[in-house]
Amino acid sequence: MAYPVPGTSDATDAELIAQWQGGDQRAATALVGRHAQPLARFAASLGERDRIDELVQDTFVRAFNSLESFRADSSLRTWLFTICKRLVLDRKRTERRRRDGVELDEGHAVVGYDALDGLVAEETAKRVNDAVARLTPLQREVFTLRVTEGMPYNEIAKVVESTDGACRVHYHNAMRIIKEYLSDD
Repeated sequence: MAYPVPGTSDATDAELIAQWQGGDQRAATALVGRHAQPLARFAASLGERDRIDELVQDTFVRAFNSLESFRADSSLRTWLFTICKRLVLDRKRTERRRRDGVELDEGHAVVGYDALDGLVAEETAKRVNDAVARLTPLQREVFTLRVTEGMPYNEIAKVVESTDGACRVHYHNAMRIIKEYLSDD
């Protein structure tokens, strides 16, 4: 669990970046604490199951090493999500090359469910995940960023390299597909 760093909880990302560049290491810790969990959820939504913590760490390393190139055309959060997405794609390309034609069977794509809420919650989670799995990769990405991360369409558009309008359409279509799937009994 991330704990707030004293004196940084009210600071904006831009203020924390300036503090970190001025030598305040607590500001970097605050940025990581603020954005690590959403990045981990996003990586999982892109199909990452292993080494998510390593992926999030690599995202921050790449971002902190490139802060001078951050133009603030978008929010820091959007930039971090874009870096994370590129790292996931790079990792998948590398894994494909390593496999040398060896295909994985469907059993490798197992998603764990928390059974604390009982069988009903487990079945509901499974049905929702099955519904989300029916989406195209782009629909799934837009849906996850909108629902799980609460991102506005303009930031989602930057992460997925699309337009606000296209993201709205992808989200609408994703919702329709999920509702149809869940209403089928």
